[in-house]
Amino acid sequence: MLYDYLLKNYKAYEPIITADIDLNIPGNSLRPMLKSLVDAGKLCRYDAGIYYLSGDMKLKGLVPISASTVAKCKYIRQRGKTRGYYTGYTFANQIGLSLQVPYVQEIVSNEASAKIREIEIKGQRFILRKPRAEITEENYKVLQLLDFLTDLDKYLDGSVGNVSERLIQLIKDENISKNDIDTYIGLYPVRVYKNLYETGVVYAIT
Repeated sequence: MLYDYLLKNYKAYEPIITADIDLNIPGNSLRPMLKSLVDAGKLCRYDAGIYYLSGDMKLKGLVPISASTVAKCKYIRQRGKTRGYYTGYTFANQIGLSLQVPYVQEIVSNEASAKIREIEIKGQRFILRKPRAEITEENYKVLQLLDFLTDLDKYLDGSVGNVSERLIQLIKDENISKNDIDTYIGLYPVRVYKNLYETGVVYAIT
């Protein structure tokens, strides 16, 4: 039953987070079942509570999934459900407003158990933060923007120009509205208002 479920719901090399397995099997029964599949060569164990189905690709001993992929599935998006987003220097680099490639990725997630903590997955470090509001498919883009605007000056290193234009384009691309901003901006410090006006972003929000 478990193996058929995994084959139906996961692709080869897609991280399988134990807590996400949607079967009516208690944890003390699920763990030995997973171990049996690993022992039989039907399933591979990546780390504690994380598995994957092997495929036909020959990788000569290399692990076919990365720590970043696991973090994304566990804390950001897994099987169509949004549970978090990238923030800080990671997000600044993704949107082209910082040329600095961060060694430690920063993530805001509903799965975070503390306001801020550092975690490690297979030797790679991540900073995990709790969100100011529960993250959903509908609000993660505006929360991500407001988080970025909270410490805007911190992420800009002077090597990238047209900051206002880039932020305005981001808002247009992500369809972030004035109502979206108004709903959540009260959860943020006053400097977010300041950065909205100083960048001219506020005038692009409709």
